[in-house]
Amino acid sequence: MRAIRPMKKHILCFGDSNTYGCRPSGGRYDEDTRWPMRLQALLGDEYAVIEEGFGGRTTVFDDPVEGGYKSGAAYLPPCLMSHNPLDLVILMLGANDAKMRFNMTARTIAEGNMRLIRLIRLYGMDDHGAPPRVLLVAPPPLGENIMQTSYAQVFGENAAAVTRGLAAEYARYARLMRCDFLDAGRYAAASREDAIHMTAEGHARLADALCERIRAMNL
Repeated sequence: MRAIRPMKKHILCFGDSNTYGCRPSGGRYDEDTRWPMRLQALLGDEYAVIEEGFGGRTTVFDDPVEGGYKSGAAYLPPCLMSHNPLDLVILMLGANDAKMRFNMTARTIAEGNMRLIRLIRLYGMDDHGAPPRVLLVAPPPLGENIMQTSYAQVFGENAAAVTRGLAAEYARYARLMRCDFLDAGRYAAASREDAIHMTAEGHARLADALCERIRAMNL
């Protein structure tokens, strides 16, 4: 009689272009470089890591300039239901909310993530029907040289400061929402090339840190 193999733990990585794997010079990093796929390799065959990154994605806003499908809050429910059962959702959004057209502070961006966490607990479920765990990740801050890049008129001179404040606000709201937290800025930084997207080294270091955190969570 064939032994029944235990089900894999399913992890959804929900984020923006830094989860999608955009290179600072343009295009997309390959599967050996992007942090979700590196995380898959580190965790091994007992886990299934799902990439759900999309350039320009915000926490709760449709983008009036870049077009539809940008709101994480709008896309998240069907995304969760299509990938259930899920054991963990890694949520790394907020940098795009710092664009001038949204006029957000670090605290209001963190509050947008609270809405996403509630959606995860409403529409996501593990193999037993319970809500998946949530790992809220503060994205790496935008580079201080953002005003010397082609993104200057999109983000504006205050965006770097706003994103520097995200880690403290996310940590506070993670405690309030009783979910796990990681500050990606401790392990990865925006490239000097475009002040937004992580380097290949940053992807590797973030994957290492996330793997260590997930192991500590006893998922």
